[in-house]
Amino acid sequence: MPLLNGESASVQVSELKPGARFLSYYELAHQLIPYVKELGYTHIELLPVAEHPFDGSWGYQVTGYYAPTSRYGNPEDFMYFVDRCHENGIGVIVDWVPGHFPKDGHGLAFDGSHLYEHADPRKGEHKEWGTLVFNYSRHEVRNFLVANALFWFDKYHIDGIRVDAVASMLYLDYNRKEGQWVPNRYGGRENLDAADFIRQVNSVLFTYFPGVLSIAEESTAWPMVSWPTYVGGLGFNLKWNMGWMHDMLDYFSMDPWFRQFHQNNVTFSIWYHHSENYMLALSHDEIVHGKSNMLGKMPGDSWQKFANVRCLFSFMYAHPGKKTQFMSMEFGQWSEWNVWGDLEWQLLQYEPHQQLKRFFCDLNALYASQPALYDQDFEQAGFEWIDCSDNRHSVVSFIRRSKDSSEFIVTVCNFTPQPHSHYRVGVPEAGFYTELFNSDARQYGGSNMGNLGGKWTDEWWFHNSSYSIDLCLPPLGVLILKLDREKTLAAVENE
Repeated sequence: MPLLNGESASVQVSELKPGARFLSYYELAHQLIPYVKELGYTHIELLPVAEHPFDGSWGYQVTGYYAPTSRYGNPEDFMYFVDRCHENGIGVIVDWVPGHFPKDGHGLAFDGSHLYEHADPRKGEHKEWGTLVFNYSRHEVRNFLVANALFWFDKYHIDGIRVDAVASMLYLDYNRKEGQWVPNRYGGRENLDAADFIRQVNSVLFTYFPGVLSIAEESTAWPMVSWPTYVGGLGFNLKWNMGWMHDMLDYFSMDPWFRQFHQNNVTFSIWYHHSENYMLALSHDEIVHGKSNMLGKMPGDSWQKFANVRCLFSFMYAHPGKKTQFMSMEFGQWSEWNVWGDLEWQLLQYEPHQQLKRFFCDLNALYASQPALYDQDFEQAGFEWIDCSDNRHSVVSFIRRSKDSSEFIVTVCNFTPQPHSHYRVGVPEAGFYTELFNSDARQYGGSNMGNLGGKWTDEWWFHNSSYSIDLCLPPLGVLILKLDREKTLAAVENE
């Protein structure tokens, strides 16, 4: 069972098809799980597996809330897949869609009596999506949905749910123009019934299944989304950080020369990060509808595109918050995700894509081995800027600390292709700092600029610290360093 304070790096997956047919749950268990385990991810997040009639909805227009889709097998087959994940130490998170449902007559809109939705279309319909909105004021509807959330944990032993489109539930004017929505009883735009329903779901869920995950895809400034219900929060234990995602994708899509004028994209997330328990997500939504896949978003030639991707994900893993990414990002697919087609697995025959996969294997292993990178994700004591103001070089440096405050990681990020042979960074303690990870290493396809395994400190006041290290910063590179206490102590004893 995943723990909130444990390490967590998940990969989001959807329908995989070899040729003209779907893989079954059994085939996924024997092909997907070893691949995910090899890469070192802790969880698999599935796009909605509840029955849905149209592949093109990606599972988000559900007709059978209590049925795993028959596309891949029967319910026992899905149970087998989940059990195999657990046998291999992998948690299973399922997308859950309580915000809307399709108008299909064989679904919940079967007789036109407005049983599950409001009769007033200003409350009961998402015209942009062509779907109906649940009437959360009805006890029967709330019971149906709360029981459904419990069902997936009880019958299929999943480890978490990611609740889709929470903002569409919380706001009465979501995607509606003036005159197309009805205010609440206080004249506001908040859907009070939906908020009460969400609190009920999470409260009941954690009562029956303590230790599971309930993750909100929520993109607004609604307060206390990941706070407990008993203090007035919505009760989720994680919230997707959509602001970080937009800021970073905007930043990395720029020509590196212009990044010096947009340092705020990199630093702004820390201003609000500790108000919620955030998950950093680069999801399916960011690589469809003409947005391009991750490599295609990046500026420069092919080498710089791969370097930018490594730089982005290295910064993501060092930044506070749990992590999730969509399938194909780990080996560098060029094309957008297509629900009707295969991933471009054939790219793994080429060295740059093999190197990117190796990069993610090593990054996941590093992340899992260093508590400072995940131990205090949601606490201010877990993060400290060294220098966030060097916009002229587009460089940031910061410290991550574990609950044992003596354990800390130093991260230095160079977001431009210009290397720096002598870049000084202040550090908290004297000694030898081992270079644990370098995103520019040769085995990842980088230029192999680095610090020959690490650097000793100088007694040189810098960045408000008594000690500092003189580093070689690689182009579009991220360095992760850690004080080697044994080596430092041995050197002191030999003096």
